[in-house]
Amino acid sequence: MLTDLLALFAIALYLTAAGVLARPLLSGRKPLDRLALVLATLAVALHLGILLGMHRGALDLHFFAALSLVACVVAALTLVVNLTRPVAALGVIVFPLAALFLVLDTFVAPPTAPTQLAWPIKLHVTLALLAFSVLSIAAILAILLAAQERALRVRDFGQWLRALPPLTRTEALMFRLIGGGFALLTAALLSGALFIENIRAQHLVHTTVLSVVAWLLFGTLLYGRWRHGWRGTRAVNLTLVGMLILALAFFGSKFVLELVLHRSP
Repeated sequence: MLTDLLALFAIALYLTAAGVLARPLLSGRKPLDRLALVLATLAVALHLGILLGMHRGALDLHFFAALSLVACVVAALTLVVNLTRPVAALGVIVFPLAALFLVLDTFVAPPTAPTQLAWPIKLHVTLALLAFSVLSIAAILAILLAAQERALRVRDFGQWLRALPPLTRTEALMFRLIGGGFALLTAALLSGALFIENIRAQHLVHTTVLSVVAWLLFGTLLYGRWRHGWRGTRAVNLTLVGMLILALAFFGSKFVLELVLHRSP
């Protein structure tokens, strides 16, 4: 089947791009970032084409389809970030995950039919998707930041540490992404309040509550950064906790509804 072959090709491109980016982190050899970005761009284009083909060009919000869509958007945003602030380790983490979720959606998930959505709901979903994707990259940067700080404390100056950007640059990029993700999440919550009429009937109570909690955490972090200069472990922990809550909001209830209770979203 053509879709399966294209998916296998995209998966191979994702994994090859991640391997190319990992090369200087592991061996100290000359980085080949441009080659990796070209391979990853092809993978993202194929991934998007597969999503459009499998789900007939519509937004499919079933569990595995949503995971694959988020992974594709995160991979695309990783490419954009690397154009301006090269962080090779982002691709090393993101591209294999995109490959995994593409495998699950293409070869494991049962066939699904996209839900027909009115344009206001599509706008809300798009804003939420972008917010989740931007904040996901910020969370990955938080993990890298924690690893850098720990390595510096124990004086582990390995090749992987020298290949990463300076700690201050990683932190600054993380906060920029949190700021952008927070703005998108704010817009998503406002659009949801305006356009979604009955959140209880649509099984969105838990999603809404957890999303608001995550919004409050990220807002507190940004205020603390602006007012008190929060950084380091506190910033990393708040970022990861906020992202975990947001992931539960987006996919926790969806997992229970579809894979445990076998209900439609």
